[in-house]
Amino acid sequence: MTLKRRTDRPKLPGTFHRIWAASAVSSLGDGVYYSALPLLALTLTHDSVAFGLMEAVTLLPWLLFGLIGGALVDRWDRRRTMVIADLCRFGLLALATVAVLGGFLNLAVLIGIGFLLGMGGVLFDTASMAYLPELLERDPDNLQRANSRLQGAQRALDGFVGPPTGSLLFALGRAVPFVTDAVSFLFSSLMIRTLPAGPKKAAAPKGSILKDAGAGASYLLHHRFLLGLTLRPAVGNFAFCGVGAVLALYAHDTLHLGTAGYGTFLTCEAVGGLGGTFVAGRLVARLGSGGTLTLTAIVEAAAVLGVGIAPNAYLAAAGLALVGAAMAVTMTIGPSIRQAIVPDELMGRVSAAARLTGYSAGPVGALFSGWLAHVAGLRAPFLAGAAILAVMSVLAARLTSNARVDAALAQAGRAAEESAAGSALPAHA
Repeated sequence: MTLKRRTDRPKLPGTFHRIWAASAVSSLGDGVYYSALPLLALTLTHDSVAFGLMEAVTLLPWLLFGLIGGALVDRWDRRRTMVIADLCRFGLLALATVAVLGGFLNLAVLIGIGFLLGMGGVLFDTASMAYLPELLERDPDNLQRANSRLQGAQRALDGFVGPPTGSLLFALGRAVPFVTDAVSFLFSSLMIRTLPAGPKKAAAPKGSILKDAGAGASYLLHHRFLLGLTLRPAVGNFAFCGVGAVLALYAHDTLHLGTAGYGTFLTCEAVGGLGGTFVAGRLVARLGSGGTLTLTAIVEAAAVLGVGIAPNAYLAAAGLALVGAAMAVTMTIGPSIRQAIVPDELMGRVSAAARLTGYSAGPVGALFSGWLAHVAGLRAPFLAGAAILAVMSVLAARLTSNARVDAALAQAGRAAEESAAGSALPAHA
């Protein structure tokens, strides 16, 4: 049951195209917002600590609220959760627009709005990851194709179209980008509102929310295959966030890129990422999902090494594009497998626990690389990151091999059949 492309595969349902459209418009709004945010902040302060705080608030909601959010998503109707989260984010950005137009926006308000938007993002992202298997009836092939399309739209609009659009709109007026992002959330909520409701959940006694959150983390920790699947992006984030922490300095001091050149340099990763979403299905069809995960781990290690030892910006940019492509393939396949394996009643919590594990490694990697660059030079974090990713490629070959993927999918299928058979039995007095 490895995630391989079938020749007789059914088309993705029309309902998926609605959630795809909602995601695409929302990604465009995010790209506009995150490019305009630092421009607005520059009108308020030039304090680097303040900019660090704004960056931190994008991650804090996951660290503080991720597991609780997953538990809430498993209790609530997932479609309704997405709609409400988007409406709340629309309202927050409407308030931000009023604050900008009224001239009473300050840094504390901006950081607060960013944190609350992140909280809404935790609920929306977790609910959407849990809702997609419901919509596609947990079909592994369709899940892989759907995640590939969602990733492609996100990278194209958030990475390419959104940032320059945000800068242009900010030039027209400081409030314009925030109005645009607010409208994108409103559109997304209305589109998702038209989707079918998920299956009605059986009433169950509501215990401690912390206990429920812990159950999702425990399931992940005790499922050997899922734990291996989760450690892969965690190790990757340690290396990639470490590289990202010094990338601007490396590009300026070692590759001698100016501001315009650095922007083009970063775009190469987005170009590679977009390409990765298109080739993911073909790689899985040829190598199997486990083999593809091993291949992308090897490519990531080699590409990061290539960026770190590149003698010029052109070769470094090529390495960065390969990094983006391999990451995109991994981010398409990994969630698809998890969505096909995890029981529906745990989907939100396990997804949240997996993402929290991955996100938590990033700041540690950034701090480590900052120190390493200080004591050993700007190329050192790339060499260390490549070594870490090379070790991960060996582990990936064992922990997420085709045989292990097949076994995990087969076990999940048997468990689902047993659960369905048990629910079909008549109740005894």
